[in-house]
Amino acid sequence: MADITSKAEVKFAGDEYAGFYSCGLTMLGSSTMRRFTQTVENAVCDVDNDGTEISDSPVTGCMTCMSSDDGICLNVTTTESPYSDAYEIRTSIVNDSEKDITMEMVTSFLFSGIKADKIHRILSFWSAEGRVKTDDLVDMNMEHSWNHMAYRVEKFGNVGSMPVRKYFPFIALEDSESHKFFAVQLYSPASWQIELVVREDDTVTVAGGIADRDFGQWTKSLKPGEEFTAPKAVAAVGDSLEDVCDKLVRAQNPDISPADNDMGVTFNEYCTTWGNPTIDNLKKLADKIAGKGIQYLVMDSGWYSNCGYWWEYRGDWSINKERFPNGLKELADYVRSRGMIPGIWFEFEVASPKSGVYEDPDHFVKKDGVPLTIGGARFWDMEDPYVKDYLKKNVIDRLKDDGFGYIKIDYNDTMGMGCDGPESPGENLRRKVLATQDFYRTLRREIPDLVIENCSSGGHRLEPSFMELASQASFSDAHEIPSLPIIAANLHRVVKPSQSQIWSVMRAKDSDSRIFYSMCATFLGRMGLSGDIYDLSDHQWELVDGAIAFYKKAAPIIRDGKTTYIGNDARKYNSPQGCQMVIRQLGDKKLVVFHRFEESCSLEEYIKRNELDLDTGSILDKYGAADEDFSAVAMLVRG
Repeated sequence: MADITSKAEVKFAGDEYAGFYSCGLTMLGSSTMRRFTQTVENAVCDVDNDGTEISDSPVTGCMTCMSSDDGICLNVTTTESPYSDAYEIRTSIVNDSEKDITMEMVTSFLFSGIKADKIHRILSFWSAEGRVKTDDLVDMNMEHSWNHMAYRVEKFGNVGSMPVRKYFPFIALEDSESHKFFAVQLYSPASWQIELVVREDDTVTVAGGIADRDFGQWTKSLKPGEEFTAPKAVAAVGDSLEDVCDKLVRAQNPDISPADNDMGVTFNEYCTTWGNPTIDNLKKLADKIAGKGIQYLVMDSGWYSNCGYWWEYRGDWSINKERFPNGLKELADYVRSRGMIPGIWFEFEVASPKSGVYEDPDHFVKKDGVPLTIGGARFWDMEDPYVKDYLKKNVIDRLKDDGFGYIKIDYNDTMGMGCDGPESPGENLRRKVLATQDFYRTLRREIPDLVIENCSSGGHRLEPSFMELASQASFSDAHEIPSLPIIAANLHRVVKPSQSQIWSVMRAKDSDSRIFYSMCATFLGRMGLSGDIYDLSDHQWELVDGAIAFYKKAAPIIRDGKTTYIGNDARKYNSPQGCQMVIRQLGDKKLVVFHRFEESCSLEEYIKRNELDLDTGSILDKYGAADEDFSAVAMLVRG
């Protein structure tokens, strides 16, 4: 397939573009690269994870250093991942010339000469995360031109502060002849791009990084002596899409709270109170679920300000004294007395019209000189010292003073293409998002055991640099819809299942099959519960208790295993038909999760039809019953 040694390109403003009908499609191949006449390639060295050469590192890698006659250096370091069979790539540019330079594009990674005939991308919209899109390069009109000169280009990505919107920052290329896969995952929390180029032959060049001037209104100036490092990328090769994705996901190194090492179960009350929590209804919940093996009870939106509709008061984090007359410490203490860790919801990056701070323009992100306003929200300037102090007092001090051990960080819209500031709109936006990530780090420094849940209307921040700052993530807002298990399964390809919190919402009207369907979905990640759980019958509680017990037995496989099979007949998320099976293996044990949709078949027929080597006679434990449409069963199988 490809040599896992990345190259890089940069485009400087003022330099000649490549031509041959490429301008506006790609900035690769520009005259800027002809400046770099001195190259030291494949310099084998021991390098630390930040690319710094050291003498005793267990990680080996290689660095390609390109320099120009006037002292500009473009450096690419490729190192073996210490966590999986993958390779980490870091690209930097150093301006040691005597003049300012302005970049219009710089790649995080660039691989050329890849033999491939198909590409796999992972799509994402709100409550529709994770769908795999497979395209044949011929169908994409990506055959080389007859004279091998004109460019064929496919560019995709995201523009804004929700890095997982429409696409995940991921690409896999498949060579059907050799059955090999080459894949890259980009660690970019704001605007990003990935592009495919075919030109001289039918091999593919794939490159990616920050969304460039054409795609994301990004330029970046460097004064003499300054350096810029592009977002990290991770690449791997494998024998299947599941294999190569597993290597990329394992390469992620999240900062898991010490309190969250045991795959604990979460109960979030949002689908119980729908933004109207009170001390009474949360005490009632705590009493009902105490002793059930649930580790976290999380209070969601609506605890603050003079909340009517919770959405309109974000930004005013004063306690709602009608709902919590004695403050929030009473709640946190009560939850802990019932054997659970209390959690609280914040969307601290925004302010809404009734927050009392909305009309002050001084500390919000601006566009065209006025506060950037989207869907009834304005965005705090996370670089502003005033904002940092405001959030310390209202977020960090609240967590500390009241004794919360879990924070759900929500983020419900995107800033779009960019904002005002000292540099380009795209670079200004990137800096604001990096400041948000710095606040995540501050939270953990101030409260070392804090469990952070990364939520952005569900899945809009399921991107690896954000995931590495959190213990868990809300997998989606698809709480009670048929696609629940489909999304949960698809996310195995880009997110660690041990971080992917899958919601199962219980209702008193639920049939046994409906409970099995929802609860089995949680075995595809971290179990998350919600709903009118105090209205369940004793029989329904037996089913929930059984699911929790099964989940705890399966937890080591969910956390440490490898997903070897994701089979799904369904084409539509809203009205799925057929069946889905996910197999995850650790040692000699397998976790098998089987869901039936409309017009489905039995488990035995599915195994036979798909020629799966699955010995259901070696079942160690079982939960559920897949005996009709929209039902499910999960098994722990030896072998």
